[in-house]
Amino acid sequence: MKERAGIQSVEVGFGLLQVLGQAAGPLMLRDLAAAASMSAAKAHRYLVSFQRLELVAQDPISTRYDLGPAALKLGLASLSRIDAVKLARERVSKIVEQIGGHTLALAVWGNHGPTIIHWEESPHTVTVNLRLGDVMPLLTSATGRCFAAYMSREAIAPMLKEEIARAQKSGRTDLPSTLTEARQLLDDVRRRGAARVVDTLLPGIVGFCVPVFDSDGHIALGIIAVGSMATFDPEWDGAVDGPLRAAALQLSSDLGWRG
Repeated sequence: MKERAGIQSVEVGFGLLQVLGQAAGPLMLRDLAAAASMSAAKAHRYLVSFQRLELVAQDPISTRYDLGPAALKLGLASLSRIDAVKLARERVSKIVEQIGGHTLALAVWGNHGPTIIHWEESPHTVTVNLRLGDVMPLLTSATGRCFAAYMSREAIAPMLKEEIARAQKSGRTDLPSTLTEARQLLDDVRRRGAARVVDTLLPGIVGFCVPVFDSDGHIALGIIAVGSMATFDPEWDGAVDGPLRAAALQLSSDLGWRG
C-alpha cells in the first residue's frame, strides 16, 4: 500500500516531545537535542513553537525544558478514553500465538475477588474446569496470588483470612497456613513481578498470571496462561512466562504506566 504523504517537520519535531515524555525530569537544551539526534539550534526552533502551543514549558531559572500543560491535557484525554479490558481483548489472539497456543484468560478485581472475564481456549487438549465469571481463590491460583500481591491489604483481608483458615484445616503443606507465610508468598510475587502455580489449583495444570497496571500504578487486570504440565513450560522467563510478561508490560505502558 502506498504510504500517505505527511509533514516531515512535524514528525521530526515530535521526537523532542517523545524524549521529554520518556525522561525522568526536565532537560537542558543540549541534552534534549542530543537525545533527539538533532542540533541544539534546530531543536531550539522547534521548542519555541512548542512553547507557544504550551506543549513544552521552560523553567526561567534553570532554563530546562519539560512537557507543558497542553501535553498534560492531551495525555489525560487519551487515558480517559482507554478501556483496559477492550485493549487487552484485542491482543489476546496475538499473545496466544506468542506463548505457544496455550489457553489464555483475562481477569479483573470484582465485587467478590479476582474474576475471569475472558477465556481463549487452547487448541491443545487440556481440562480446565473454569468459566467466565468464576472468582479465583487468592492462595491456590496464580490469578488470586497476582491480585492479592498488588491490591490493598484491606481489599484482600477477608478472603485471605478465610483461605488461610481452610488451609490450616485441610493440613495442606504447600499453602500458607499463617498470615505471615501468606505475606511472604505475596512478597515473592511482587519481587518476581508475576505469579505461578504448579499442580496447586487443578491436578496436572500449570498457571501463570502477570499484572497489567494503569496510569496510577494500580492493577487494572491480570493476564493468565494455563496448560498441562506435559506441554506447558513452567519455568520463570521461559517460553510462556517471558512473552506473557512482555505483553503485560506493553499493555501497561499503553495504559500510561511508567513504572
